[in-house]
Amino acid sequence: MIEIKPFKNKVWLSSPTMHGDEIKYIEEAYKSNWMSTVGFNIDEIERIVCEKTGCKYAVALSSGTSALHLAIKLAGVKSGDKVFCSDMTFAATVNPIAYEKAIPVFIDTEYDTWNMDPVALEKAFQIYPEVRVVVIAHLYGTPGKIDEIKKICDKYHAIIVEDAAESFGASYKGKQTGTFGNFNCISFNGNKIITGSSGGMLLTDSKEAANKVRKWSTQSREDAPWYQHEEIGYNYRMSNVIAGVIRGQLPYLEEHIDAKKAIYERYKEGFKGLPVKMNPMDLNNSKPNYWLSCLIIDKDAMAKQVRGDNDYLYKKEPGKSSPQEILDALVNINAEGRPIWKPMHMQPIYRMNPFITRKGNGRAMSNAYIKEEVSDVSMDIFNRGLCLPSDNKMTKEEQDVIIEVIKRCFK
Repeated sequence: MIEIKPFKNKVWLSSPTMHGDEIKYIEEAYKSNWMSTVGFNIDEIERIVCEKTGCKYAVALSSGTSALHLAIKLAGVKSGDKVFCSDMTFAATVNPIAYEKAIPVFIDTEYDTWNMDPVALEKAFQIYPEVRVVVIAHLYGTPGKIDEIKKICDKYHAIIVEDAAESFGASYKGKQTGTFGNFNCISFNGNKIITGSSGGMLLTDSKEAANKVRKWSTQSREDAPWYQHEEIGYNYRMSNVIAGVIRGQLPYLEEHIDAKKAIYERYKEGFKGLPVKMNPMDLNNSKPNYWLSCLIIDKDAMAKQVRGDNDYLYKKEPGKSSPQEILDALVNINAEGRPIWKPMHMQPIYRMNPFITRKGNGRAMSNAYIKEEVSDVSMDIFNRGLCLPSDNKMTKEEQDVIIEVIKRCFK
């Protein structure tokens, strides 16, 4: 019997895994006095990421969000335009559309990958044929159905902006994510598989686009002897110090992926016999990066659970459990889990935006589509799913305790 008691040191969802090389490149920036937004560390990480992903140009920026914002501008999105985007994702995928005063239109998720549903995307184009930009995210490190999505976008002459913030190092049919869109973005946030504590990058095969981003991200300064500005710019460049951290991290990408995969496989083995499934990673066309391990409770094993905007209630039922019960149990042993990303169409700020399921306009269906349980897939996964502690520094013994805690929630 595994003894259950709180961990002395917190087991995190996904914290930075450092190796020591990072400090060497930070010191290099310090000693050379290149502490600002130019320097060899920046040049090197742009070169290395191009080499790893196969893209032609990479521009280091202050965050994945800033990369997404400039990608939206490159795509030509203007005020009042509708833009299709993944529904079950972090808000950073969507907010840059609103920065440009455009209108996000949310596309429902499908169960196979937990990503944008190509059937719903086709339906969205039938409803809004004028749309010319699609923003797709690869959730928790699993690539979406890229071939199907690209085929639909080509049919309707739409540009793809690829949010690969969570999937750096993942591949689809042998090609790295972050290279399938016209403009693509990755993140080096503190919880990502490669981190700089912050930072992001825009990837593209267009030299013109890369140069435009370099200009925009440095306040759109013109090539003049003085500070001259002919268009709006942004302070979006990455510092050479942050780039030093990332430079020290990049050689360990495959090692980090292997460690994340081992965590996922241990969970999968440990949950055998429980009425749960893991998030989809075993896909024929894809090689995920296993960034976060998640589970989803079988429908007939879901205990009663109610969530408001800021609070929740659940009922303990024999043989059943709920995401909030499991998350509370993890908190009690000093481990960090999280709910699945709350779908964008359920967020207070976006509740009036269009939301398209494979059956059509989800907003127009009132409660009918909710009762069927298969139309609003995003909401279903959010209601039944949760993210598990997936930190590379978690020991096997700690993970065994976490598995046992989750098992006991179903007793």
